[in-house]
Amino acid sequence: MGKIVKQSLLTTLSSYIGVVIGYVNMLWLLPYALSPEEIGIFRTIQDMGLLLVPFAQLGLGHGVTRFYPLIKENQFAFFSFTLVLSLIGFGLVALGFLLFKGQIIDAYATNSPEVINFLNVVLFITLYAVLNSILDAFTRSFIKIAVPTFFREVVLRLLLTILVGSYLFGWLDFYQLMWGLADIYLFTLLGMLVYMIRNGMFKLSFNWRRLSSAFRTEYIRYSLITLLGTAGAILIMKIDSLMVSSMIGLDANAIYAIGFSIAVVIEMPRRAVSQVVMPVIAEKFALNQTKEIDALYKNVAVNQLLLCLLIFLGIWINIDNLYHFVPHREVYQAGKWVVLLIGLGKLCDVLFSVNGEIIVFSRFYIFNITSTLLMCVMVVVLNLLMIPIWGIEGAALSSLLAMFFYNLIKYVYVKKRLGFDPFSWDIAKIVLLGLLVYGVDYFMIPTLAPVLLDIVVRSGLLVLLYGLGIWAMKIAPDSQQMVWEKLKMFYPRR
Repeated sequence: MGKIVKQSLLTTLSSYIGVVIGYVNMLWLLPYALSPEEIGIFRTIQDMGLLLVPFAQLGLGHGVTRFYPLIKENQFAFFSFTLVLSLIGFGLVALGFLLFKGQIIDAYATNSPEVINFLNVVLFITLYAVLNSILDAFTRSFIKIAVPTFFREVVLRLLLTILVGSYLFGWLDFYQLMWGLADIYLFTLLGMLVYMIRNGMFKLSFNWRRLSSAFRTEYIRYSLITLLGTAGAILIMKIDSLMVSSMIGLDANAIYAIGFSIAVVIEMPRRAVSQVVMPVIAEKFALNQTKEIDALYKNVAVNQLLLCLLIFLGIWINIDNLYHFVPHREVYQAGKWVVLLIGLGKLCDVLFSVNGEIIVFSRFYIFNITSTLLMCVMVVVLNLLMIPIWGIEGAALSSLLAMFFYNLIKYVYVKKRLGFDPFSWDIAKIVLLGLLVYGVDYFMIPTLAPVLLDIVVRSGLLVLLYGLGIWAMKIAPDSQQMVWEKLKMFYPRR
């Protein structure tokens, strides 16, 4: 776990720098610079473009990670082959988007007609994001994830800050702002290209004869099957936003988007861990080291739940304080319960550990078709049923239920087929600790003024009690030992 933890910490650092920038963007800059309707347009177009990415990518990201260990000697032919396939995938998705553009227009014409003016931006976002995801997959195979994460989490958000700031100061109009949204994905892509070229990770080789016909067939087959798994994960994050715009309106989507943005930070450590463990799981399956995968499954579950639950508690006990700093908070605070429901959904994802990654890189990867189809049907049906009744809270509840059952199905399958189980007594201890700490913080600490003092006191007490609880309950002793060893480096014996 040492190497994995080290890489995860590096990527988590970039992720949380990005979170700070993202919070400034979503909780202050966008509500200050844009009207709720404009935020709704902004997020709807962005989400629509990113929703198309896994379909255009054809599942090649996971395919690269799985097959790279088998093809290292011909890695640049493999890289070029993958890039061409991704461009073909984008072409097919773009064609489908244009063919069904009329139906898309009809879906938004009643409640969100302004979206229709910017549908062309969607395809540019998709193209740049697809190519970026392929470059990211290759750098991940080299176990070089810190810089790509920096581009994705920090640079992209900084560019968004500059873009919206330019609109705020009157240097851009709203039409230019929306096209600039596509441009920031292009700039990130160019940055990745420069990084890969300078580090010898980018070279085009079209000598595909080095890749056997059987290899290419299996690679494409595997990627197309895992496409559904990748698409499902994006679908559950984006479809609710798009359906809120379509069924309620752009103002509602702005409220939902800000609540969602507060909650999504909970899963940042899980994303960082996933980026690191994917090539590790792929390699261990190639070497048939199943016991090591099971141990990794358990370790990841404990360590990421420890951190993600602390973040969830920190957000929820300070939820009113967080909304206090949002411009026009009387409008956006209606999304408070969205934060809770989406946050619980993210914790479900964390709790079940890397079950999806294990399925993707095992011989049972075809199961992704079944689980993803079930999930896709579930999330759409639940949204159709719950949004008319409970509005944005209904969309959030739909996401929570879909994420729980999606992960439960994958957990049962991994348990039955491979005998792996992420749950241990440490998981139960962490859940109990979280309930106890929340109870103390919620019921025993009065609301303080000013707001910043309340945040400091509540958050400080939370971290103190949580840390003492981890030590007293002897949760994750290996990780505790590693932390102590790191701390000793700063205080060497004399």
